[in-house]
Amino acid sequence: MLLTTSMFLLLIELARAHCTRPGLTETVNTYLTAQTSGQLFTLTPHFDNSTWLGYFENSVKLDLSSAIINTPLPITFNRTIYDTTACATFTEVIVNSNSTPYVIGTQLRFANHKINKVDIIVTKPGDWLFNVTGYAQYSPSENWDTIPAPVRDSRTALRAAADAYLDVFNAPNTTVPWGIPCVRLEGGLYGDQGPNGTCGSFIPTGVPITRRRYVVDEELGAVDVLVDFGKSAWPDSHEFRVEGGKLSCELWGGEWHDEGVRRSMEQGHR
Repeated sequence: MLLTTSMFLLLIELARAHCTRPGLTETVNTYLTAQTSGQLFTLTPHFDNSTWLGYFENSVKLDLSSAIINTPLPITFNRTIYDTTACATFTEVIVNSNSTPYVIGTQLRFANHKINKVDIIVTKPGDWLFNVTGYAQYSPSENWDTIPAPVRDSRTALRAAADAYLDVFNAPNTTVPWGIPCVRLEGGLYGDQGPNGTCGSFIPTGVPITRRRYVVDEELGAVDVLVDFGKSAWPDSHEFRVEGGKLSCELWGGEWHDEGVRRSMEQGHR
């Protein structure tokens, strides 16, 4: 019997059932150890070969031999959100190093309690607004504590808030649930930290944001979305903190090398 695409996707969805936070945490810790040591082979036993979709770095499918995970990196900070519904995780990795500075965003997707897709955004010197010193200062200071169960937003509300923000770049009349205060961290550039700070300033228009891949963590009120940004489809990551249905924090990092795009984006945002 031929296995159709729809049947294959259904099998993957069934395989994703019953993820637990401790199980996902254990695998993420193995990923972090592999990245620190540069020993990818310590992570590959956690891959699900029967449903394997591939390793992607900055939206390009690569052979595992070319993965950034093969490069030992002295990680100075990391934070992970866990999606037990979609069986996925997002890990922010900061390497505040003079010799090998990086900010990396990694989505892991799971089937049968093992990884079946690795999707990574790697940013480094030369990328738009990259400043590891600033990023390493501000990102760890943000509040990503667990939100008490009685006041947590639903999965639907969290994703809707993230989508509204991403939609407004191409549809300026979109209603976005801006919170006050709210602060944006872009590369190493931090927004207004005051009590009236907003994430709604300096939003460019005419910028489609497509191919969205979500990780939603209701416990932390967090959403990460890996996307293709703009008409040039630059690989990009947006991570949001949502409290009471309102955006309170947005972390933005993308691998944009083209000087023309970077200049226009800087003018659009600042």
